[in-house]
Amino acid sequence: MDVPDGSTVQHAVPTRRFLFVMFNGGGNVPAQLSIARRLVARGHAVHVLADHAVERHAVASGCHFHPFRYAPPGMSETPDERLRAQERESSFAKLKRAGDEIMFGPAPLHARDVCETLDEVAPHTIAVDCLMFGAMAAAEWSAVPSAVLTHFPLHGPVAGATPGGLGLAPAHGWWGRLRDGLFDVVKRRVSAPGLRTVNATRASLGLAPLADVFEQLLRLDRSLMLMPREFDFVPGGLPPTVQYVGAQLDDPVLPGVVAPAADAESGRPLVLLSLGSTYQAQERPFARSVEALGTLPVRALASHGLLDAPAGPTPDNVQVTRWLAHGELIPKASAMVCHGGLGTIMKALSHGVPLVVIPLGRDQHDNASRVEVGGVGVRVSPSASSRRIAQAVRTVLEDRRYRAQAQRMAAHIARDVARDAAVAELEALATAP
Repeated sequence: MDVPDGSTVQHAVPTRRFLFVMFNGGGNVPAQLSIARRLVARGHAVHVLADHAVERHAVASGCHFHPFRYAPPGMSETPDERLRAQERESSFAKLKRAGDEIMFGPAPLHARDVCETLDEVAPHTIAVDCLMFGAMAAAEWSAVPSAVLTHFPLHGPVAGATPGGLGLAPAHGWWGRLRDGLFDVVKRRVSAPGLRTVNATRASLGLAPLADVFEQLLRLDRSLMLMPREFDFVPGGLPPTVQYVGAQLDDPVLPGVVAPAADAESGRPLVLLSLGSTYQAQERPFARSVEALGTLPVRALASHGLLDAPAGPTPDNVQVTRWLAHGELIPKASAMVCHGGLGTIMKALSHGVPLVVIPLGRDQHDNASRVEVGGVGVRVSPSASSRRIAQAVRTVLEDRRYRAQAQRMAAHIARDVARDAAVAELEALATAP
């Protein structure tokens, strides 16, 4: 039996049924479907419960697809006027909207969708996106062995966790402990409405209430961190159920992806520019990045993605296209300028390519902090001038320490890919007595 990627099914363990629950959120989808596809290749039946935008990706991975009946759709795939306006809101407003529309607000609807789909699929194991708190509660209620798939640096309330969402480095000394304590108080107050909604959902399922809404991340049998342990700021208080299973390196399925022909003139390093596969009001950072690359002795390929194609001439050494085939181009690159999505970072680091990260929002500030602390790249502000961006690119190209650290991370990523602990952990849950 063959699966869509052409690989042959391996019957290593008894065939089991898996249910993946996710929403259309950009980089979370290819990371989770990468695991699903490998389970299919091993002879398992994999079902995906999600909004309709995920269907073509799930089917292409060999999965059975089940649409949400009650829950709202995930992120829009096209930058309409409503999305453009939302992406220009303040960071706090965007965080609140993520809670209201994805994480906490739809919790009872996500739980209802999961409960009804359980009756149809009767899975041996459930794998839930880390941002779907109602779906996690339903998985906990089901008593089916379950795992949270954590596709960016996100931790429950454990000792030593660095506050998320702010791009902070780990705390040091009494001042750092005070900082983390203050941010914990703020986080609890900001997430209080979400806690009420999630606890109401848990009560409807007969589950005990949570004191902190992020405790839900620790209530299933496993929490699988989809990144190398060496990349994260690992809290000292993690329970053994939290396991780092490594990067998931599948590219997203994008329309019209090409590997443009670039000038192969020797002596000029190749730099890639990509600010994400979803809309985040990237127009100005993208334009300034193109301008910056035009001032450097490099050849550059730039992906504008969902943005309108840049108006006017571009620098002679920069070739602009809608989408880049990262899997083909990154191994040839000397550096990459990106928005800081974990999938893009992991793809670049898997080939030892150092980074310039321009975080636009979501988890990207936290990812950028880990890039910076790990010495695999440089972080610059989304409001940085073209001169500052050019300086950052020059730094990662000329300072060999960045490539050396990126190559060390590549070795960690290769180790995790060889182990494929994500599949092993899920199969272990599915076959446990």
